[in-house]
Amino acid sequence: MLSGQRNVARVIASSSHCDLPGHDTSSQNPKNNMAGICSAGHCCCRANPYLAIMETPTPPLDELIACPHCDALYHVGTIKKGERAKCERCHAKLIAPRKAAGAHIIALALASVVLVVAALFLPFIGISRLGFSNQATILEIAWAFSGGPMLVLSLATLGLIVGLPLMRLLLTLYTLIPLVRDRPPWPGAARAFRLSEQLKPWSMAEIFVIGCAVSLVKLGDLARIELGPAFFMFAVLVVLLVIQDTFMDRWSVWKALEK
Repeated sequence: MLSGQRNVARVIASSSHCDLPGHDTSSQNPKNNMAGICSAGHCCCRANPYLAIMETPTPPLDELIACPHCDALYHVGTIKKGERAKCERCHAKLIAPRKAAGAHIIALALASVVLVVAALFLPFIGISRLGFSNQATILEIAWAFSGGPMLVLSLATLGLIVGLPLMRLLLTLYTLIPLVRDRPPWPGAARAFRLSEQLKPWSMAEIFVIGCAVSLVKLGDLARIELGPAFFMFAVLVVLLVIQDTFMDRWSVWKALEK
């Protein structure tokens, strides 16, 4: 369902039963039955408010897109910049190309890389009580638990809150820089972008900032807490990552990589 007048996404398959006269799925290959392909070679589906019958031959795979939330399958037509294609079933955003989105993503990614690197070496938190005070960076906080079996926890903490976000940013830059400059993708760009998407659930910079904020509220009764510049850098980093994700149109990136 497109936000404008152009409908560019239609559900093409979700049932192995065909309600059209003379169409039968029982004689077809089991794989075709799962895709809803009838004996007439058409993609069919039952009458459903979320589904539409498509009486055309099965389109090529590069013209199909699946909803990442409900797995509904759609045939994609021409989408102009500024238009938006949504899933008719769960209303999730499928395609939303924007003008100069690649340049915006690159700028946000570069700014995020600078924030991550700077936050590693600047004070993250300061604690003072009874005349004693101390400040620590993220690296010092992580390595404070590096003794014995806690070393694994320290490495995992650094990897999830610093390593993976930084790696995703670098992979995004590696993928988009040649595309924005209208040049062929660099070697391995498709694998780099796929890896960046696979690492997204494990990139926990946002969880780290929220967890620190909750912990600092509880520690406020025990000592005086001073937030260092690294804390605010991580807070800004979370905002930049959210904005970057809103500009990212993964369908357009994959189509550009396939050219």
